[in-house]
Amino acid sequence: MFSKFRSLIFKIDPETAHNLAIKSLKLNILPNIADQNKGDPIFETNLFGKNIDNPIGMAAGFDKNAEVYNPLFKLGFGFVEVGTVTPLEQYGNPKPRVFRLVEDQALINRLGFNNLGAENISHRIRSNSHKGLLGINIGPNKDSEDRLNDYLIGLRNFYDIADYITVNISSPNTENLRAFHDETKFDELLNAIEKEKVKLKSKIPIVVKISPDISDEQIELISKILIKHKVSAIIVSNTTAKNREKLNNILKHQKGGLSGKPLEEEANKLISKFYKLLKGKIEIIGVGGVDSGESAYKKFQAGASYVQLYTGMVFQGPNIVGKIKKELKEILIDEGIKNFKEIIGKKLTNWS
Repeated sequence: MFSKFRSLIFKIDPETAHNLAIKSLKLNILPNIADQNKGDPIFETNLFGKNIDNPIGMAAGFDKNAEVYNPLFKLGFGFVEVGTVTPLEQYGNPKPRVFRLVEDQALINRLGFNNLGAENISHRIRSNSHKGLLGINIGPNKDSEDRLNDYLIGLRNFYDIADYITVNISSPNTENLRAFHDETKFDELLNAIEKEKVKLKSKIPIVVKISPDISDEQIELISKILIKHKVSAIIVSNTTAKNREKLNNILKHQKGGLSGKPLEEEANKLISKFYKLLKGKIEIIGVGGVDSGESAYKKFQAGASYVQLYTGMVFQGPNIVGKIKKELKEILIDEGIKNFKEIIGKKLTNWS
């Protein structure tokens, strides 16, 4: 069904098309999702102590203002992450700021954390209880004079209503945000979050979303600090500011973060590297180019225990979770696998 409308949708400005998708979900104008594999034991798993139907999540960036997380659960997502949410409302960067690269099955965005702010979004979630596992992605305001404190404000706003909180230190669209990948700054940030959790008497799982544009030395340092602070999970990875050389679309040099298929292989390599270093102590959520059963399969083989997507739904449509599950199940059955977790980290050498 989506393929019939895709050419029409792709004639619309990407950000306008996204806003229309949000409105459609808010109005409960949902496609007929025929998920033949709902509740299938082959996908059953547990995330942060809660059972979920499947390991496929919606990445942050789609539902920035926590408007449609429950409709997204209806689309079959095993978990949903909203945001990025900043302490204060902000418009983000000037438009146009989203670019669709059809030939490359990719997006470039430079949105810049546009959102309604922590207080508004917290109120929205409190008045609309979530019907599935909900993560909230937090970040600092662009003009903040104390970005570390902005993360603590986010934590205070959401610790009692989220199932987990993601600390976003990796968007390429907020200037100098990636400075938090520095060993000292990263350690200080996680230490401050730990202390704030103690003050709040909270055991909320903390997840860190990292950049794909990091060196092997940074990977090792980040891994040590994650283990030191007993972070619950790492999201590998955010969009990349690199990897433009092999793209075909004329818009490939637009400034911003690149997501989708061109990120897939690099993300898998990064997942594998973190998997070897973290040694099962910290969960890995794999992101980048997930749009099929095969792409999810490769993420699990590389070492991810869960996957997230966003760009894949732009190109494959709202039934993408059902599509991935159907294709993945066929692969797993052919290999005699009873649950997808059996393949996690089984082909690390492919991505080294």
